[in-house]
Amino acid sequence: MADAFENILGQPQVREFLRATVAQDRVSHAYLFTGPAGSNKTLAAYALAQAIMCPKGANGPRGGNCGACDCCRRIMRRKHPDVRYFAPEGAGGYLVDQIRDIVADTALAPIQGARKVYILDRVDLLGVQAANAFLKTLEEPPADVVLVLLGRTRESVLPTIVSRCQVVPFRSIPASEAAGIIVQNTGAAHDQARMALEACGGSITRAVDFLKSNERLAFRTRVLEVLGRMREADDWDLLGYAADLVVQAKAPLDVVRAELEQDLAQNADFLAKSAIRQIEARNKRALTAKSFESLRQLTSIVRSWLRDVLMVCSGASELVINVDVRGSLSEAAERTDEARVAVALEAVLRCDEAISYNVSPETCIDALLFEVKYALFGERSARIERTARR
Repeated sequence: MADAFENILGQPQVREFLRATVAQDRVSHAYLFTGPAGSNKTLAAYALAQAIMCPKGANGPRGGNCGACDCCRRIMRRKHPDVRYFAPEGAGGYLVDQIRDIVADTALAPIQGARKVYILDRVDLLGVQAANAFLKTLEEPPADVVLVLLGRTRESVLPTIVSRCQVVPFRSIPASEAAGIIVQNTGAAHDQARMALEACGGSITRAVDFLKSNERLAFRTRVLEVLGRMREADDWDLLGYAADLVVQAKAPLDVVRAELEQDLAQNADFLAKSAIRQIEARNKRALTAKSFESLRQLTSIVRSWLRDVLMVCSGASELVINVDVRGSLSEAAERTDEARVAVALEAVLRCDEAISYNVSPETCIDALLFEVKYALFGERSARIERTARR
């Protein structure tokens, strides 16, 4: 019998804890999963949702969770209307109004299942005011609601939040072990696994999906191609490259949008208008999250390439991860140095921050390419000169 918890890669203690919790019918009303990016907290939250909501689950006729019914499939595809995922909507974290909307939503009846699961990512970005609006619900949510909060560290989350949750720590998975897990689950070569891990910001789950997607692999190839041509590119070339990368980054959203619209259309006849509005709002959040994920993948690939240039500059070529573009790495390293690469990496960090602040993708990627080129090769473009004079 299938078990969703088997997919929580690299976290054997978490896997066994959650499995026992469900089997013994000891599910808490609120959990706080803590661990670094890439430690599979989000996947674990969805696996827990699947385990407690499956009609054939711990309280059903078969025990466990089947992983094959419509409910399980919807949850793992992140399309179940009663499993809600939230991320901070404000530039600095969660907005008070956003939390109030979540609290109000918990009082509503489930749309399809007997329970509802709310997954709140990055609760280390939950400020005092927003947290105060959430505390009563976190302490005593409706009986049919389970809250799963995700944060980087226990210490980074407000004590008032921590004290109301059962804390589940996730370990940091070493890169070598993570690559081995990816190889085991995809059959890819070790070099490919390391490359995918870097392209996905250290997330094992996303790296596995990355290696299975021809579109994402082609996207990586295009990003690395642009980086390799950057030194010889003029301003118009860079603008064209940026526009092309933004289009390619957004391409997967068309597929996601079509799937969400089709899913809604199939169920519209059976749902009340209020339920349809809830699903539409959830779909909008899902598209926003996917958009951020695509842009983060772009910056992760750029960061990975710069890291490799740094390795070549410092005489540690054996540590290069993007081995399929050694030529462009060596050419860049010959014309720059470690200090300049460090400045370029800071530009990637600024781009990530700008994306978090909802700056338009076109503006973010434009600025990134111009700044990286100038940082590496010291060739101040006319565009940068104009910006500097303003």
